[in-house]
Amino acid sequence: MPTAAEIPEETTVQAPSRGRILAAGIALSSFSALLLELGLTRLFSVVLFYHFAFLAISIALLGLGAGGVFAHLRKQRLQRYQLRNFAAVCCCLNALAIPIVLEIVLHVPVSLQLTGGNFIRLTAIYLASAIPFFLTGLQFSVVFARESSRIPRLYAADLAGGSLACLAIVPLLNWIGGPNVILVSALVAAIAAILWSAAPKPREFAVALVILLVLGMALNHSGRLADITWAKGVIRKNVEFARWNALSRVEVDRASDGARVIVIDADANTYIMNADPQHFGAVDWQRQLMSAPPATVNILRPHGTYAIIGPGGGVDVLRAVANGSPSVTGIEINPIIANTIMRGRYADFAYHLYERPDVHMNVADGRSFVRNSSDRYDVVQMTLVDTWASTAAGAFALSENNLYTSNAFREYFDHLKADGIVAITRWEFRRPREALRVVSVEMDALHRLGISNPAQNFLIMSQGELNEDGINVTVLAKKSAFTPDEERTVERYVADHPPLRMLYASSQPRENAFTDLIRSNDPAAFSRNYPFNVAPVDDNQPFFFFTLKTRNILRSISGSGAAMDWKVNLGIAVLGMLLIISIAAVVVFLLVPLALGAGGKGQHASLFYFIAVGLGYILVEVSFIQRFVLFLGHPTYALTVVVFLMLLSSGGGSFASRKWFASPRRVWIALAAIVAALLVYATVLPVLLNALVGVAFFVKLVVSGAVLVPLGFAMGMPFPTGLRALCSPESSAAESRAVEWAWAMNAAASVLGSVLAIVIAMEFGLTATLICGAAAYALATLLRPRVPRLTTAA
Repeated sequence: MPTAAEIPEETTVQAPSRGRILAAGIALSSFSALLLELGLTRLFSVVLFYHFAFLAISIALLGLGAGGVFAHLRKQRLQRYQLRNFAAVCCCLNALAIPIVLEIVLHVPVSLQLTGGNFIRLTAIYLASAIPFFLTGLQFSVVFARESSRIPRLYAADLAGGSLACLAIVPLLNWIGGPNVILVSALVAAIAAILWSAAPKPREFAVALVILLVLGMALNHSGRLADITWAKGVIRKNVEFARWNALSRVEVDRASDGARVIVIDADANTYIMNADPQHFGAVDWQRQLMSAPPATVNILRPHGTYAIIGPGGGVDVLRAVANGSPSVTGIEINPIIANTIMRGRYADFAYHLYERPDVHMNVADGRSFVRNSSDRYDVVQMTLVDTWASTAAGAFALSENNLYTSNAFREYFDHLKADGIVAITRWEFRRPREALRVVSVEMDALHRLGISNPAQNFLIMSQGELNEDGINVTVLAKKSAFTPDEERTVERYVADHPPLRMLYASSQPRENAFTDLIRSNDPAAFSRNYPFNVAPVDDNQPFFFFTLKTRNILRSISGSGAAMDWKVNLGIAVLGMLLIISIAAVVVFLLVPLALGAGGKGQHASLFYFIAVGLGYILVEVSFIQRFVLFLGHPTYALTVVVFLMLLSSGGGSFASRKWFASPRRVWIALAAIVAALLVYATVLPVLLNALVGVAFFVKLVVSGAVLVPLGFAMGMPFPTGLRALCSPESSAAESRAVEWAWAMNAAASVLGSVLAIVIAMEFGLTATLICGAAAYALATLLRPRVPRLTTAA
């Protein structure tokens, strides 16, 4: 491939046309980069583990920052290259690198074990995946530095391209799947190269790349060429069906006994029920289903109406229908499971369970459906419902789960009939934590509903003795006390169906953690003295699965403390690793070079300004994504709406900043407005969104726009205004050379902020995260560029 230095420039393009080409090229390159980042979050969730979806964010931002650092350090050499041809070469290299990254991610096996080999393989994936972002960061830094008079418009184009990628990721994942989304990002990079090219050679090379990538995507339809081969360190076998959407990759595997298993993101699984409800119990495996802890609610309410959240392959639905329920409402979040599998390809195998007249299936988020429903149920049931899989929003939110907050349980209790039951099944260990936290959260909800001592409102059963490997534990809870007859019915059923065991009944309490918690009648106080954090969680801190206490994290990870459930706590190790990487990036990219004399005193303050702006933006964005999950009813909707609206409106703010703030000194007005708005939002937003949660979806979109667009518009002004200040004639020579450096620092701060947002939210809540974002912008106000008024340029 020809280099930029070897390619003669074509005739000079007129200024207006050149401006449009530069803006379009930046927008396409930004679209490609963000689409790759979002696509990698889905791939990492499947191939690695959902915790590693965070790596995509870290990789993207660090790559962009490293590109800026390289551009700054090699500025004199890069000046020799024609700008548009240089950008075209970067895009061509990206279009070549991205398919290679895809092959590496799909075929390098990384397991859950913390071994040297796994660390090396994970490092290889990390470094390879960073290359496209490095090239994008290099391209953007050079373009912004050379076209300083167009910075507001170029930054607006950058944000607009990113917002469109966020809008496109959901339909693309639904239509063509994860691997092809990665190839689309390469295709867009090649198209950008055509637009950037100012000479025939790079344009012809880019056209050839476009043709090859289109052919590759066509041949890869339904994953014929590139799809998941290794996942979680294990090669995928016996796959009969596989499909992607924005939520997950769902496959159906054939087991050795002929059963069919739905596997979500190569991890969570649920069996498809191959049984006729009219002849249920005819074979041994069907009888075993009635010897599982969740079956106890069917014994207590055989003819009740059920709301089942996350029915999957239908085990809870089958038990309810087979025991005589006249109406079962299923709420399944994934349309591939509910429609494509259970009511489509495998409907005959499942005896059309989800198409029965007494079964009413709904594709929706479970909590949002219950919250907006006017019905009342005898049973609200959730059996092992998790959010291990990462949506792009989940990548920001680690293992949050709004299904298990005290606010959620109050809603479940409110949608029960007078004598209704909430039945929750979790995986539990010798030292209980998840099911124990269910009890803790339910106690808090019952207290808030006016029940002062709910000791008689619980029944808890397990599938055998608690052990280190884990077993199912079911918690039954009511707003009213369980009657002596109900307790005796369950006791007899447990005795007749080994290995069922009773863990708690108020008439015959056993000596265990569940009894101790319920006796205490104070979940928060109990948690303070318990080895794990089982305190109630609410919508402000919805981290139900984060049960490690901060003081025990290092001991637990090293193995010297309590036994770890690695599937959950590996996320803490990843989060800690990313925090260390982020801090190291800031130190290496900023503090060390500054200490070695990379810039003058004035430049130091200017660069810290860009760090503050980057931190503030990402802290606010992550907090809003989580806040809007409940309001919009789905994590994917929250990601799409929040990021799209914020990036698009920020692009508008960037475009307007040149007119509004001819002198960068006046940017304090935007910064002060941002701080004030964020402090108001921290107080008002939770109340507002909760009050409007029941309105029509279109109205929710309008409300989202009214909340986010004005703030996003203001948040788009500080960064380009700061860059203009660095490029002003009145700035020092050191500052005028620091555009690439500022770009790198903003990206590095965003890496740090993406991790800090989760750390703050886990420890102090989402409101505190938003306030920290306001504090970062307040700091930026103190560090804002202090130069004389700039003259406007055309």
